[in-house]
Amino acid sequence: MLKPDLRLVEKYNKPGPRYTSYPTAPQFIDQIDIEKLRLEATHESGPLSLYFHIPFCQSMCWFCGCTKIISSQREPAEKYIKLLEREIEHYRENIQPGREVQQLHFGGGTPNYLDPDLIDHFTGTLHKNFHFAPNAEISAELDPRRLTEKHIQAFRRLGVNRVSFGVQDIQLKTQKAVNRVQSDEQNRNAIEWARAAGMQSLNIDLIYGLPYQTPKSIRNTIHQVLEYSPDRLAVFSYAHVPWMAPAQKILERHGLPAPEQKIKMLGVIIEELTSNGYQYIGMDHFAKVDDSLAVAQRNKTMQRNFQGYSTFKDIEIAAFGISSISQTKNSYRQNIKDIDAYEKRLSLGQLPVEKGYILTPDDHIRRTTIMRLMCDHSLDFHQLSSELNIDFKDHFANELNQLLDMEIDGLLERSENALQVTPQGALFIRNIAMHFDAHLAQSSAKHSKTV
Repeated sequence: MLKPDLRLVEKYNKPGPRYTSYPTAPQFIDQIDIEKLRLEATHESGPLSLYFHIPFCQSMCWFCGCTKIISSQREPAEKYIKLLEREIEHYRENIQPGREVQQLHFGGGTPNYLDPDLIDHFTGTLHKNFHFAPNAEISAELDPRRLTEKHIQAFRRLGVNRVSFGVQDIQLKTQKAVNRVQSDEQNRNAIEWARAAGMQSLNIDLIYGLPYQTPKSIRNTIHQVLEYSPDRLAVFSYAHVPWMAPAQKILERHGLPAPEQKIKMLGVIIEELTSNGYQYIGMDHFAKVDDSLAVAQRNKTMQRNFQGYSTFKDIEIAAFGISSISQTKNSYRQNIKDIDAYEKRLSLGQLPVEKGYILTPDDHIRRTTIMRLMCDHSLDFHQLSSELNIDFKDHFANELNQLLDMEIDGLLERSENALQVTPQGALFIRNIAMHFDAHLAQSSAKHSKTV
């Protein structure tokens, strides 16, 4: 059993990025040349990964830091789908023909905020504009509280074969504190419908670090979720960022667990899941040992992007909708977050980009290094030297020297030609990765704490 060292929590619990990209989103530039970003997309070839942000929710979860629009009306969703269709048209004008979609993901917000007939309508749009690989991975984040069997059937007609259900916590006191009351019956119904429809993979989202959670309550939650037998779990550390998500201030009235309690919760989560057939992927992800994500981690082919850990390598992410982030080989671009400004930009026949970034040669080197560290929990100096066309130890001599304190603390082990993160160090992987981030010292961006 992994017992987190509370002394290390006190030492290393400081703000830091989650490294779903490098450079991270706070480094994106407002005044970037959008024409350059457009040209980056036109130069791309090969497979595509599509992302669609559906921002609507019927009610606010106080913990949420996502870009969302709270509404109980259906008209805004119908209008929004038309805007997505317009953005797809603009994007299609700028890409090479014949590119195959290998992955598609619906995030939110709440994608099942859309009525089943609207999902069917959008299905037609997608298959009219894109060619999907026969084995394409098509997934959606769904809210069991607002879900019907008809929703599941509509998403299945679209081609969805992987679903992620937000559960967060089973304890009623915590559910009330975060304004998300959700019954076991709702969870089980959602899972039963998905499996009956032939969905191949099921993910459950949980959060630890919310009001009234304790190591004991988290153990109870994990025990109940194990009964659902998900293929993967994303057990997120609650990120308290009220400067970005003001509604999170409401949680302060109830009190939040101390970092020492959070790290104990993580220890319980890792213990329970790894003793019940799940592999600890890293950060906040777990997968059954025979799942493709677990296999990719063992083979050191796993990747990390804005949707978390992934099995897809060297694939362009084309993202649509407000706040969504696209990624090409050499650039990132983020859409406008305000829906009215997003609509206005589309009405002018322009890509609705608010900010972006074009990578430098040094960014490429550091992106690969941080990616391998976050995914493999190790660095092979010989392999990276060859791949990046550098002498890795010489190039990162300062960064490697700065890791000595972490080595003394037992977070990593160094040999002549490799760096290996220890099980204890995996809990502080963000802190280790931060040493290779050239932008962090000059950045004024605020981040959640690493624990």
